[in-house]
Amino acid sequence: MKVAANQGSRRTAWAACALTTALLLCSGHAAAKDATPTAADPVIEARMHAITQELRCLVCQNQTVADSNSELADDLRRQVREMLRRGDSEAQIRTYMTDRYGDFVLYRPPVQATTLLLWAGPGVLLVAGLITLGLVLRRRAKLSDDRFEPDEALDPDDGLTSSAPPTPPGPGEARPAPGARKPTQKRKRR
Repeated sequence: MKVAANQGSRRTAWAACALTTALLLCSGHAAAKDATPTAADPVIEARMHAITQELRCLVCQNQTVADSNSELADDLRRQVREMLRRGDSEAQIRTYMTDRYGDFVLYRPPVQATTLLLWAGPGVLLVAGLITLGLVLRRRAKLSDDRFEPDEALDPDDGLTSSAPPTPPGPGEARPAPGARKPTQKRKRR
């Protein structure tokens, strides 16, 4: 009786495993998307790819239109393909995109009064950071030793000793007695 019950539970486990595997294999097909149609002309496809490499995906903002899988990027690629078929130049396509979406759509926006902060901002922040660092270090160098917290490893009252190995005595010097503490040195400023 026990053997029959054990075989029944094994069959149920195998059936559940097979059903789970089948569902997992079929779920990939449900989420799959149709491939983006390519142009019949490989020259147009290459030009479209070159142009869309220079355009920012407005949904992803981290990817180019050529690299993005968003629906808007698909639409923009399709739009660029149609404009190339009509005979529009790359400059006309970029003008159309910037008129419609602004300079943000370009991965390398032009240097203008409106984008000056975008181009100069990183350099200004770097210089400001270096100046601030220099001022802080100069101010710290002028502070006296009592303005800093004492180093715990050199504090004579806590019973800890320095982590540096003891130096052997020179010729003619007496060896310290075992357990005797070495006098502490003045703490160095960090």
